[in-house]
Amino acid sequence: MSSSPLLSIFFRRAELLMIGKTSRRDFMRLGAKLGLAAPFLAGVGRSWAEPKGLKFSPSLPFSYEMLVKRAEALASRPYSPPPAVSEVVRKLDYEAWGQIRFRTEDALFAEGPSIYPVTFFHLGQFFQKPVKIHVVEDGKARQIYYSAEYFDMPGDSPARQMPERSGFAGFRLQEARTRSDWRTQDWIAYLGASYFRAIGALNQYGLSARGIVIDAAEPTPEEFPDFTEFYIEGAAAETDPVIICALLDGPSVTGAYRFLTWRKEGVVQEVEAAVFLRRNVKRLGLAPLTSMYWFSESEKRRLEDWRPEVHDSDGLAIWTGTGERIWRPLINQPYAVTSSFVDHDPKGFGLLQRDRVFENYLDGVNYERRPSLWVEPLGGWGEGAVQLVELPTDDEIHDNIGVYWRPAAAPKAGSSYRLRYRLHWQADEPYPAAVARCVATRIGRGGQPGKPRPRGVYKFAVEFAGAALEPLWGDTVKAAPVVTASSGAIQGAFIEPIPHTRRWRAIFDLIPDGTAPVELRLYIQGNGDALTETWLYQFRPPA
Repeated sequence: MSSSPLLSIFFRRAELLMIGKTSRRDFMRLGAKLGLAAPFLAGVGRSWAEPKGLKFSPSLPFSYEMLVKRAEALASRPYSPPPAVSEVVRKLDYEAWGQIRFRTEDALFAEGPSIYPVTFFHLGQFFQKPVKIHVVEDGKARQIYYSAEYFDMPGDSPARQMPERSGFAGFRLQEARTRSDWRTQDWIAYLGASYFRAIGALNQYGLSARGIVIDAAEPTPEEFPDFTEFYIEGAAAETDPVIICALLDGPSVTGAYRFLTWRKEGVVQEVEAAVFLRRNVKRLGLAPLTSMYWFSESEKRRLEDWRPEVHDSDGLAIWTGTGERIWRPLINQPYAVTSSFVDHDPKGFGLLQRDRVFENYLDGVNYERRPSLWVEPLGGWGEGAVQLVELPTDDEIHDNIGVYWRPAAAPKAGSSYRLRYRLHWQADEPYPAAVARCVATRIGRGGQPGKPRPRGVYKFAVEFAGAALEPLWGDTVKAAPVVTASSGAIQGAFIEPIPHTRRWRAIFDLIPDGTAPVELRLYIQGNGDALTETWLYQFRPPA
C-alpha cells in the first residue's frame, strides 16, 4: 500500500492543512481572527422571532424521521454529484477567503430567543461545496438564503460576484449571548465533507469527528461523503440542547444524522444516525475521529524539530465490552498501518491528549489544551472492531490518525445501519478507570548504563500514575510487571518508583528476532489483580 496518495486525501481537514506556503499554525491564527476559539429528544417545536437581516425560503414541514425517509429514498437512486465549482469560488484562495468576515449582527438568533447565535462560513477555493442550512421552528424548516450582504469583505473581493442563494460552506455556534465575547468566540463548527469539531473543557479546538468513513486506508482512493443539508433548532437555555440534523450524501452512501448538542464543561453530543448503502464498500467506519500525531517522548528522530512534542492526541483508549481498559500510544508509522481491536459491544473508545504539561510542548498553539474525544456507544453495537489507522507524517499540518468502529458484517449495497452514541469533547475520558493509567512511554537502547550496550536490544520504560498504585508504597502488595511480546524475547522486567513523583514505571528489554513489527502487551499486577490499564505498543525494530 502506498502511503503518499493517502497522505493527500485521508483524514485531511481543509481548515487545518497547509494552504500555499501557509502553515497549520498560520491557519489556526486565521481561525482565531474568524472567531474560532482557541434518551434522544423527538424534536419538540420551538418558535423563534424573525432573525434580523437574514433571507429565508417559505417554511415546509420537517422532522428527523422525515429526513431518515429522504436518506433511505436517496439510497435507491444513483448518486447526483454537486454542480461544477464556479469560477468565482475558485478565485477565493486562502488570502481572499481569509479576508471575508460574517457580520455577527446578522447571525441567526443574534437577538434571541435562542441563547446561542449561529454564524456561517463563506464558500471558497478550499471549501467549494455549498450546503443548505435551515432553521427549524414549530416543526417547520426554512432555508437561510446566502447573500453577500451578510459578509464584510474588501471592495475588490471576488466574493462580491457570488450569485444570491449560492449556499454556505458551513456554520458554527457562537458562545451564549449572555457572554460579552460571544461575537468572537465559538464552540462547535461544521465545515467540509462530514467533518465537525468542538472545543473541550480547556476551551481549545484540536481533533475532529466525522459523520462516516468509506474505504479509508485502502489501495483505492477514499470516498468523502458530504453533509449537504443542515437543520438547526436553537436552545432556549444553556441546559437545553441545540438540535442539529444533517443529510449525508455520497457515491456509496446516504444518511440522516441528529446531534443533540450541549455546551457544558467542554461539549457533549448525543448522536443518532441512520445510514444506507447505495453500493458495496470495502471498509465502513462508524463514529470516526481524526487527529494529528507527529512525535512525543516515545520516539523522536534526531534534529526533527526544536520542540519536545507535537501532537493533538497522544493515544487511543479503549474500554472493551469485557471491561478491560486499554491504552495504545500513537505512532508516526513509516507507512500506512491499520490496527484492529476486535470487540463485542464496546463500552467506549477515544483519542485522548493526556500530556497537559506546557513544558513538554513549548509552543504557543496550545497543544497542552487540545481536547480529548470519547465515543460512548448507546445500545449494543454487536460484533466488530475498533480500528486505528496511522499514517506517516513529517510535519504537523497533516491529520494522520484515524479511529472508528468497523462492524463485522460485510457492508453490502442495500444494507442499513442505525446507531446511537455520545461524543464527549473534554479534557479527559469521561469515565475514569479504577486502575492506574499510562502517562508516558519511553524507548532507548537496551542494557545497563555505564556498560557496553548490546546491539539490537531496546529498553522500554512505561510510566503509570493513579490511586491504584498507592499501596505499592507499603509492603502489603506484591507487584510485578506482566509483559508479553508477539515475537522476540523479554528480559529483565521490573517495576520501580520514579523519584520525586507518585508514579511507577515498568522497565524491560526487548530482543527482537528480526525486523518484523513486534506487538507488546504490559500491565502491572499486584496480589494477582491488575493495578493498571493494559499498555499495547507496536514496535518496529530499525533495519
